Amino acid sequence: MTISGDAQLATLLERDNVNKDVSAVIALIDGVLAAADGHSRTDWIDLVCADPSQELVQVLLALRDERKGLFKMAKDDFNPAERIAALRKYLAAKGVDGFIVPRADEHQGENVPARAERLAWLTGFTGSAGAAVVLANKAAVFVDGRYTIQVRQQVNRDLFEYRHLVDEPVVGWLHDNLKSGQKLAYDPWLHTVQQANHLRTACEGVGAELVAIDTNPIDALWRDQPAMPLGPVRPHPLEYAGKSSAEKRQMIAGQLSRLSCDSAILSAPDSIAWLLNIRGADVPQTPLALGYAIINGDASVELFMDERKLAGETVAWLRDEASLRAPGELGDALKVIGNQSVRLDEATAGDWLRMQLAEAGATVRVGRDPVALPKACKNDVELEGSRKAHKRDGEKIIRYFKWLDETAIDGGIDERTAADKLLSLRKEDPLFRDSSFETIPGSGPNGALCHYRNTPESNRNLTPGEIFLIDSGGQYLDGTTDITRTTIVGEPTQEHRDRFTRVLKGHIALARAIFPVGTTGQQLDTLARMPLWEAGLDFDHGTGHGVGSYLGVHEGPQRISKAPNSIALKPGMVLSNEPGFYKEGEYGIRIENLIAVCEIDAPIGADRQMLGFETLTFSPIERKLIDPELMTADELQWLNDYHAQVYAMYADELDEDHREWLQRATAPIKKKVI
Repeated sequence: MTISGDAQLATLLERDNVNKDVSAVIALIDGVLAAADGHSRTDWIDLVCADPSQELVQVLLALRDERKGLFKMAKDDFNPAERIAALRKYLAAKGVDGFIVPRADEHQGENVPARAERLAWLTGFTGSAGAAVVLANKAAVFVDGRYTIQVRQQVNRDLFEYRHLVDEPVVGWLHDNLKSGQKLAYDPWLHTVQQANHLRTACEGVGAELVAIDTNPIDALWRDQPAMPLGPVRPHPLEYAGKSSAEKRQMIAGQLSRLSCDSAILSAPDSIAWLLNIRGADVPQTPLALGYAIINGDASVELFMDERKLAGETVAWLRDEASLRAPGELGDALKVIGNQSVRLDEATAGDWLRMQLAEAGATVRVGRDPVALPKACKNDVELEGSRKAHKRDGEKIIRYFKWLDETAIDGGIDERTAADKLLSLRKEDPLFRDSSFETIPGSGPNGALCHYRNTPESNRNLTPGEIFLIDSGGQYLDGTTDITRTTIVGEPTQEHRDRFTRVLKGHIALARAIFPVGTTGQQLDTLARMPLWEAGLDFDHGTGHGVGSYLGVHEGPQRISKAPNSIALKPGMVLSNEPGFYKEGEYGIRIENLIAVCEIDAPIGADRQMLGFETLTFSPIERKLIDPELMTADELQWLNDYHAQVYAMYADELDEDHREWLQRATAPIKKKVI
């Protein structure tokens, strides 16, 4: 064709009967680029046209590639001194004395779209949890124990004080640094009701005032801020979901009745995905479609979501499940439920929602999202899907470690190559959709960073004599996986073996746990830590997190952790079992399997129902790093039984070379005979 540019696209759109003009298509592409893998994925084409001509496809992809050059991430053109100065100038003009910047989006998700990386834009910190407070004369950045090393690598200490998010929380710093009469601004979309109340109390305690601000100052200052994400939203078929949306909606409506609530606002995208059996692509590594929903006592649902990211099949799928409304209509919808009792989730509902409901005169009941617990307790179809996903994933892990054993010994493999190899193996599975999080390939000292992120600057080779930790997982249509294995290139030291074995003992203790109905993860956490405690050691992260079903790899409300948690473990819940040990500047060790809570036969004479764990992950645990003299007979029996299961599960599916490798990797371990 001789027509070029916008005219060519307009002609093709008209020819293919597309009811969109060029500007609308460009806006859609910008939203696609702002979504997960938007730079490379092509499954968004049907958002433009259900049956496009090949010529239109080629033009759309060329336009996408052209728009890539205009797309900028938070740290592009990064100058922290200029950015914090601009923020202070903006705040002064608005008549406020400070601003708090959480690492959060409007839905409090761990994975956020590029548009919501406001903390990274301001400070340079790219971890998944944290916050910053900026006052006129000082500023601080807060991170938890996973990121104490990373924050020092990424954030300029001349501009920001480093503070521990748990040990030195934001509210304490505000108490020490805010003055009477000052105003601290916050974005009510980005703080939960509970968080806002804590901030308000801290301000009032020193005579200061917490002020909700209409426009987020970072958004006002961030030139070339990415668009709202428009990742394609697809149906999640019943063969993977296990229960229909109608069944789920009736279940939640029953809960609302028991809670004496007329409706609930769902602000967590994973709750909406589970309830309506849909999956999206707005954020990295988690198949979420950002939006809000209101579920009413009659089981009806109003879904507030950008229709541009709903393919035709998805609109049809939702026709009997929810009434679709534009995101901008949420405020109007809240204004008309002023006579209702409304449930808001304490963990995800932004304070903006509370403010709107309060203004409308509604009775606001803050508590747990009514979807959270039913979603956490996987049905039989979801559990079987998880087993199948883990089995296929485990075969890739076996092939991976055979390759690593044969190629890393000469020191020629770097972290990025190691991570990419595992991803390439997982991509062979037709049900694979994405990694479940960014792979952590920690070699030597990088392994000591619990949530290490590989970059061109940090990338290093796997060196003989050094430990290599790789934490990875896959998003499959039938389940979500998460596995950490620790190995060694060459031979370990006795210290390596001691620390690894203590971590293994803690892992085994939790895997073998038997506990009564009503037990919480907090009560079990010490089991995984005791072997380390006996040597005066510990690890500064939780022992286990909940895992979704082709949803979030970090899912609540259940967890296994020191942190207080009143949620009792229930059958069907899937959690990680991942104790670790980290020696700063030298190495990290972690052993992680996923486990599912299950009912067990109570011991003879028991007077109550007992629960235990079913192991879902099957992959060899590095034998070279195990000191059997530190293990009890029962622990060795568990390990040898586990390895026997691994071998039996895969031996018939592998070629001779891989089967021989697996046989060596799972061979029984015995104590020395004296």
